[in-house]
Amino acid sequence: MQPNTLLDAILDEAGISHAGLAAHVNQAGRARGLALRYEHTAVARWLKGQRPRGQVPDLICEVLAARLHRPVTLDDIGLGVPGGPSSAHAGLLGGFVERATALWRSDEQQRPHVLDAPAVTGTPAVMPVWEWENPPEDVDVSRGGRQQVTAADIEVLRAARAHYEQMYRKAGGIATRTRVVGFLNAEAAPLLRGSYPDATGRQLHRATGALVAIAGICAYDSDAHGLAQRYFHQALRLAKASGDRGLGAYVIALLVNQSLFMREYRQAVAFAEAALRTAGRHITPALASDLYAMQAKAYAHLGDSGGALSRIRRAETAAERIRRGHEPAETGYVQPGLVNVQVAEALLSLGDLTGAREHAAAAVGTPAHDRGRVHRLAMLSTIELRRGNADQAVATAVQMAEQARGMESQRLRDRLRAVREHLVRCGSAGTAEAAELIDGALRVPL
Repeated sequence: MQPNTLLDAILDEAGISHAGLAAHVNQAGRARGLALRYEHTAVARWLKGQRPRGQVPDLICEVLAARLHRPVTLDDIGLGVPGGPSSAHAGLLGGFVERATALWRSDEQQRPHVLDAPAVTGTPAVMPVWEWENPPEDVDVSRGGRQQVTAADIEVLRAARAHYEQMYRKAGGIATRTRVVGFLNAEAAPLLRGSYPDATGRQLHRATGALVAIAGICAYDSDAHGLAQRYFHQALRLAKASGDRGLGAYVIALLVNQSLFMREYRQAVAFAEAALRTAGRHITPALASDLYAMQAKAYAHLGDSGGALSRIRRAETAAERIRRGHEPAETGYVQPGLVNVQVAEALLSLGDLTGAREHAAAAVGTPAHDRGRVHRLAMLSTIELRRGNADQAVATAVQMAEQARGMESQRLRDRLRAVREHLVRCGSAGTAEAAELIDGALRVPL
């Protein structure tokens, strides 16, 4: 069940409260001979994704049409029946844009039914990837709107993506997400609704998709997994509209990473395969190395050592072909040492502590941005503890805690807590000092 952001947006436009809508629906129902007794709690359920029964969707349209002085359809309020005539445009780009921008607006306004929505699983999780892989393609993405979109507008979106990515790496997703979403609402939404020919439109959808992906990363880092997933799905649809298969594969890599976190290991393997298969020659060595490394982690968690080791070899081979300056901006996260830390995690799951330690040490010895360095130190500290090297584990944990101070990231907090628990269980000399430093880093308000 997905939050109904379209209904939320049109209620806001109409200036009607939840209780007010319920009262007006009851009144409209009485005119049709219906005895309805809806309250604001029912409207809250509709916003969470529950579909009203019987004639109620039509009554909602009637109430809002009278309020807004224009026709309102079931699709306008997010209640079109899949496959029905009233939802014929639902899969079209114009309808997608309205749903996407409604989500951005609800996120910026901190709507609980959006922020607290769980991630979907099963078919709803797989369908956006399937739709990206398969026809039909967008033949023409041009649009006629009020604002003429220029090359300068698109460059602003690209610069914003780079800016917010760097902010995320330094400050974490919690601090960055509100800024990204605010920018999407203020700058990207009017451009998507603007006027542009097909060629400009493809560049616009690509730049917006890359920016939406950053919003998804920040939501993921904030532990809002349902919201993150919806942003990733949006970014994938925008990538398809742009015609850039490489961008789509990058977005699927983000979905693979989330699948690993959610312990959907078979899904992680399948998604990575979809990206590698469909994007083909459009996948760069950096992205291929990351996809193979994440597959290795998934296979390791599934207990398939053969599958994990074969993907490790492929990841290492792809990493050797990376040429800096020949990669798109989005794959800049695949820095030297990233594959090492991914491989270390896979080998740790397989019980190969020696190999895991070798790769983790190589990762720590390679320069990385602030956030990546915290993860690398956390992995090395964990491996050292598993190997019985408590003193080295403590020293590494101290570096990790100092590096993490000031970052607002739920994922980093998870890593810090996990390392702290391992240190406390170890109980060797120096663990109290390391645990205190970690506690200090964890006291940053989120």
